Parts: sequence; structure tokens; C-alpha cells
Amino acid sequence: MHRMRSTSRGRRIFSEDSSSSKRGQRFDRLKNSDPDDPRDEDDHDQPMGANPANYDVTDPLMVLDDGCQYEPSTSTSPFAKSPWSRHMNPLPPSTSSDALPNALMGSLVREEGHIYSLAASGDLLYTGSDSKNVRVWKNQQEFSGFKSNSGLVKAIVIGGERVFTGHQDGKIRVWKVSSRNRSVHKRVETLPTLRDYLKSSMKPKNYVEVRRHRSVLWIKHCDAISCLSLSEDGSYLYSASWDKTFKVWRISDSKCLESINAHEDAVNSLVAGFGGLVFTGSADGTVKVWRRELQGKGTKHFFSQTLLKQECAVTTLAVNPEATFVYSGSSDGLVNFWELEKALSHGGALRGHKLAVLCLATAGNLVFSGSADTGICVWKRTSEGEHTCLSVLTGHTGPVKCLAVEKDHHESTSAEPRWILYSGSLDKSVKMWKVSEQTPTMSHNQVDQKDMPTTLNSSTPASSSGRTLAELKKILDE
Repeated sequence: MHRMRSTSRGRRIFSEDSSSSKRGQRFDRLKNSDPDDPRDEDDHDQPMGANPANYDVTDPLMVLDDGCQYEPSTSTSPFAKSPWSRHMNPLPPSTSSDALPNALMGSLVREEGHIYSLAASGDLLYTGSDSKNVRVWKNQQEFSGFKSNSGLVKAIVIGGERVFTGHQDGKIRVWKVSSRNRSVHKRVETLPTLRDYLKSSMKPKNYVEVRRHRSVLWIKHCDAISCLSLSEDGSYLYSASWDKTFKVWRISDSKCLESINAHEDAVNSLVAGFGGLVFTGSADGTVKVWRRELQGKGTKHFFSQTLLKQECAVTTLAVNPEATFVYSGSSDGLVNFWELEKALSHGGALRGHKLAVLCLATAGNLVFSGSADTGICVWKRTSEGEHTCLSVLTGHTGPVKCLAVEKDHHESTSAEPRWILYSGSLDKSVKMWKVSEQTPTMSHNQVDQKDMPTTLNSSTPASSSGRTLAELKKILDE
């Protein structure tokens, strides 16, 4: 194992070149800038954020003693100013990679804002921040980028040759990836489209009251978009918002088909699941299930059931790749799950975090939970539906806000798939981890056995008529 320490050279990894001009720091020098709706606010220089000294560069996970040789560039191009620090040097020939199943592989800190969204597609990683920028990375190098003129990037989903971004200003922007050059992203639409907006505004019945003395068009979100999700077949895009609704968009013609008043408070998360089901989680403490039904040439969503009703907010949702489990994270630090094969009965709660769970991701038999406590729990699910925490990944110095995972095709085998996990944090960093279903042996990514996260199983569904999460916590405390 390599000896790790902090160095002055390491500090430079996490800072912008102070000699670079303001022009070089501005992301609008990136090609493919967004010629967005003229009603959007003008683009201004953004403050560079926290001083790099605020980062704990003495953290042993931050810098390798003999790692990155990065020297700050004097170029004004933002492409040359986004170094990844590598935390794992190539292993000696005598060392098996099996000895390092869950390890930090690389880290990136950008002084342009908190990381709010991630999306991985093949060898590309998309990152969104509150600087309105979306950057695209390939092999830990900046590959491309694009930006909107307003609205920090709250959500990113990828569908074929299109990238959908959800923003703080309540708009969805659609970007098309060039078939000739994958680094070129052109904004093709903003949802709702200007045509549909103007057409709908002509009819008074298309307005809904959102507050006293304030009405808006039903096709437009009137608050920040919190989440985006694609249907199984890629035909529909779902957008959830703090305005308590979720909307359904038909991708073929960019039309808003429905707006559902889903919750009593902000909708924090939405995931399109299996068999036409849609799951929503809200600050009102509930997880609800909706079913999609075809009606003539259209589609309509109906409320099906409430899986969870509790006092604390539901912050995030995820469905496993085989579409057999649904997971929800809450502000009390618990992860609840339900099993499809048991009619979505409550399977238990994963207790691994001290603060709110802010994001979830799944891959194979693994479940990842990122938290405001800055840690990431790696859970393994057995064929019996039980969950065990393999390790806790540490290294972030701020809340872990988003996760994305892709298969590691270089090291995966049919017997043992391996994964690359990306984590974005409010410490303005993105970290890359190598993970597998093997029990890890690296001590700095584990916790003592007495502090290991646990699973609380429950045979009673956590629905509006069953046990609440508060009651489950009481059982744990006893």
C-alpha cells in the first residue's frame, strides 16, 4: 500500500492558477455555449467560491506521496485548468488488484461551485454545478462542456444522443450530442417549448393557481426542478419539482402530457421503475407509487399506493437494475427498501449514516448511499434480500449530494463484476472510486466492527396503514 501524505505540491492540485486571467476562468469560453431563451438572465462572472485553504489537504485520502505531477497551467483555456489528482498508482506486478476492491482512484476539485448532479454514460461523466455549467469528462480529462444562461444544474439524465438537464429556474434544457463529434453538445430545446408556452397561454383553463393571487401555466414548473428520470423504454421524461408536482413529457415531440399534484410538500426525488410504475419521494415524508396507463393515443398516471409515511423528509429514491427493489433515503439517515416480489412489502431499513441520506445509486447487487455526514455506505444485497455494509467510503469534506455508477469493463469478470462509482459533494469535489462486491481489505475505507452500519428488517409494510419510520427507530433504540 502506498504511503500517503499532504504536500505543498498536493495543495496546488486543489487550487486554480492565480495567474490566469478572469477571462480564462469564465466558462463561457467553452465552445458550445447555450444561446438560451432571451428571457433568461444575462451571464455574469461567478465568484470563485471557497478558498482552497478550506479543504483538509492533510486528509490521507486526498494526495498520494508520489502521485500526480500536475503543475498549474498558464493557459487561459478552462480545459487545461481541470486536473484530476490520482490516488492509486499502478500496482506492482506481484500485487493483485483483488486486494484493493473498494478504493479511491481519483479526485477533482473545481472552484466554480457545489456539485449538484452527475450522470455517467459509458466512458463519459457529466457534472453539473451551481455555476450553471455542465462539464463532460473522459478518462479523467476534460472532454467538453456546455452551459445555460440561468439556473444551476440540479439534475442530469442521458437518453441516447440527448442529454436532459433540470435547473433551479424550473426549466428543462435538451442537448443533442453530435454524431460526428461526441464533444459537441448543442441545445435544441428548452421545455416547455416557446411554441407550446405561447399556445397554452391563450386559454385561461391552462392556468392553475399555485399561490394566492398567482397563477401559472400547468405545463411549466414554478419552482426548482429536483429530479429527472426516463421511462423504461425511453419514451417519456419525468420531471419532479419543489412545486409539489411531477410532469410527464413525451420525448418524440417534447410535449408536456400531464402535471400531477403529487404531494403536500416539495417533491425531492422521482424514479421511473418497472411495469409502468413511478415512485415519488417528498419533503412531506411520503413515498408514493403511481402507475402509467395508456389511454387512446395518450397516457395517464394514477395514484396506486403510499409505501412510506413518516415525519422526516424523503430525500432520494433508487431502483435496482433488475427492478426488484425500491430504495428511499430520508433526512433521519435511514435507507428503507421494498421488494417487488413481495408486492412491494417493506423489506427493512439500512442504518448506516448519522445525518441525512442525500443520494442513492445501485449497480448489480450493490447499493450506494451518500450522506450529509460526508460518507458513502456500500451495501451488498443477498439473494434472500438481506443487506450487509461492505465498507464506508470516506474522503469528502462536505455533504455527498449525488452519485453515478458505471461498470468497470477493464476489470470486470462474469464471476465478479466491478464498478466505477462517482460521487459529487458540496465541498465542490468529484471523487472516483473502484468498488466490487468483494469484502474490502483497505482499512482506511472501513469502520470498526462495533460501528458498522446495520440492517433493520421488518415484515410489516411501512405504509400509511403500517409502521412508521419513527416506530422503526424506536425499535432500534430499544
